[in-house]
Amino acid sequence: MTENPTVLLPAMQDDMKALREAAPVWTGKLMADIVPYLEACKERVMDVAEAWVNDAAQAKGLPEGSPLRGEEWTSGPWAVLAHLNAYIHTLSSLAQGDNPFEGQPIRTTANGRTAVRVFPAHHWDQLLLNGYSAEVWQQSDVNQDNLLDNIAERFYSTVEPKVSLILGAGNINSIPALDALYKLIAEGEVCLIKLNPINHYLKAHFDHIFAPFIEEGFIRIVNGGGSVGATLCQHDGIDTIHITGSAYTHDLIVFGTGEEGAERKADNNPLNPRPISSELGGVGPTLVVPGPWNSTDIVFQAEHLITQKLHNAGCNCIASQVLVLPDEWEGTDRLLHAIRDTLPRVLGRPAYYTGSEKRIAEFQEAYPNAEVHSTDPTFLLIDNLDPEADEFCFREEAFGQVWGIVRLPGADPASFLANAVTFANEKLYGTLGCQMVIHPSTQSQYKDAFEQALADLNYGTIGVNAWSGVGFLIPNAMWGAFPGHPLNDVQSGIGVVHNGYLFDKPEKTVVYAPFQMFPRTVARGQLHLSPKPMWLVTHSKGERAGKYLTEFEATRNIALVPPLFWAALTG
Repeated sequence: MTENPTVLLPAMQDDMKALREAAPVWTGKLMADIVPYLEACKERVMDVAEAWVNDAAQAKGLPEGSPLRGEEWTSGPWAVLAHLNAYIHTLSSLAQGDNPFEGQPIRTTANGRTAVRVFPAHHWDQLLLNGYSAEVWQQSDVNQDNLLDNIAERFYSTVEPKVSLILGAGNINSIPALDALYKLIAEGEVCLIKLNPINHYLKAHFDHIFAPFIEEGFIRIVNGGGSVGATLCQHDGIDTIHITGSAYTHDLIVFGTGEEGAERKADNNPLNPRPISSELGGVGPTLVVPGPWNSTDIVFQAEHLITQKLHNAGCNCIASQVLVLPDEWEGTDRLLHAIRDTLPRVLGRPAYYTGSEKRIAEFQEAYPNAEVHSTDPTFLLIDNLDPEADEFCFREEAFGQVWGIVRLPGADPASFLANAVTFANEKLYGTLGCQMVIHPSTQSQYKDAFEQALADLNYGTIGVNAWSGVGFLIPNAMWGAFPGHPLNDVQSGIGVVHNGYLFDKPEKTVVYAPFQMFPRTVARGQLHLSPKPMWLVTHSKGERAGKYLTEFEATRNIALVPPLFWAALTG
């Protein structure tokens, strides 16, 4: 059915009116006033969690019993619960005059940034993701002396009442909810959430979860296609816009279409004057540092790397798109062999996302000699990309099952890291997320080079032995592009979301994870109990573990920990 926004929009006028009237009420809420709304929403998540996951799995073609349904538990209900808990803690602490990250280690990085550990934040984090940690690095003008002066600024200044349009993503089901929560809490703006047609089924679930906000006019949720979104972007009732999507859509909103839009973009002369924040994906790299990997390391890391590519059928803004390997390392060929050997076990889930097959076809046309590992849907492995060339794979986000391989020189880990950082920063489009896989002994031996690489990588989230998508799920981590993109070269976006400690000037998140999994770590003297990550696409009990994790986040019932750990360990 063709949409006619002039017909559909009047049905939204009541929503606009309610939001406009409620905006000054919301900006007047104190921190302690907001906590009960979040607690009430938290109590409602489990009412719809199973139906939410079932709807998502059906839309993505994941049959009942598929362990891949665990992805929908962790990136849907669990993510919302975790962020609600994080905001409740921060606002409650600040309302009482306490430091929300009291006791967390703070250090100065190789480039002089102040880094605050944000995970683990509680003892149960250490239970559930033992061995994992994360830091948020602050921008250059924030130091340990003024750090507390640079959190939750909006609560200490006059905020103009505003209505924000949230253009929700269609891939990860928690994104519209998390974006709206951040706008409400960190920026003090009431929200109209326009869901993507791909996940229109979310409306009923979100209406239930966010009823405490909806009843008072602080949130409204609508469905609609592109024409509805375009009309809302120009509506007089909208003050600001937040989009999770593509740079192409961002530019259409800001500068308009056709030659006139291109001219406006070149002149940085927006057609739409509203402030816009965004998270827009890009071409994400995974840097594999040479080291003393044994055969078990090779097999596990092959599964880990494939997950970075194939989680959610590759339809992630944070998916690995370019695998950067050391040309002079004997492990490179062994790792690629393990990847090719593992792929047949995990390919074949439907290409559910609108346009993904078309984008893959464009890559196939650009690389007719690419390895085709599946045709239902197509999976392309593009080997031997030229690191010096202007490769299509370096500048266009696939948002699907396309993986490029680059080999870089480096006689030792330090020189390889320097080459890989330069390549990632200068050749690849976007700055959202990057992964680095490094053996612990290599990390220790080349500590200075490792720390300098973290400092030099211009990415919003860096995963060390972790997919950077883990940073999306850690509620106190910052999520967004590396800061500094202008409106007419937006790349991976402007601004941040999530950010549960409400840092005013975060620069990047760094997530650290174990290189090897428990119980293999015992023999190597590594003191952590982290089993195979439940989000790996090879995990046989992903759904069971994801459901236990969600129930634990809702209840904090310690009795759920043993079955959760057992499901994770035996997957």
